[in-house]
Amino acid sequence: MPSFTHIDKNGSVRMVDVTEKEPTDRRAVAQGTISMNKATFRMIKNRKVKKGNVLETARIAGIMAAKNTSGLIPMCHPLNLTHVAVDFYPDESGNNIRIKATVRLFDRTGVEMEALTAVSVAALTIYDMCKSYDRGMTISDICLIEKEGGKSGNFVRD
Repeated sequence: MPSFTHIDKNGSVRMVDVTEKEPTDRRAVAQGTISMNKATFRMIKNRKVKKGNVLETARIAGIMAAKNTSGLIPMCHPLNLTHVAVDFYPDESGNNIRIKATVRLFDRTGVEMEALTAVSVAALTIYDMCKSYDRGMTISDICLIEKEGGKSGNFVRD
C-alpha cells in the first residue's frame, strides 16, 4: 500500500512538493447523483423553479468550484485549469439527475479533486435552488470515474 503523500516522516501534515515533477496533460472525470421527488424533477426539467434555471446555475457553480478547489481543500495546489465541463443527465424514470464533471490541465499535479468538487457543488446548488419544494433530495454516489496522466497513470472505474 502506498504511503500517504500529505504526511511527512514526523507525522506532520504537508503540501506535496511537485516542483521537480514533469508537467503532463491530465484529465479527471467525476460524477454524482441528486435524487428528488417527481414534482421537483419536473419543475427542474420544465424550467419552472422560481429561483431560475437550475441546471445552468448549477453548471456555473460547478465550474467556479473546480477553479477554486485549492481554497476549499487544504492540501490542494492552486491550478491553472485549461478546461472544465459540467454536464447533466436527467433520468425521469428515477427522478434523479446524474452530474458529470470533466477537468483538464497541463501541469505537475492531477485534477481529481477539482472534478469531484465541481460535481459536489453543482449538486449542492441544485439542492439549494429546490429545497423549498423538496427538502428530501438526496445527493449520492460522488466518485472519480476516470483519470489520465501523471506518474500514477490512468484509472477507469469498473
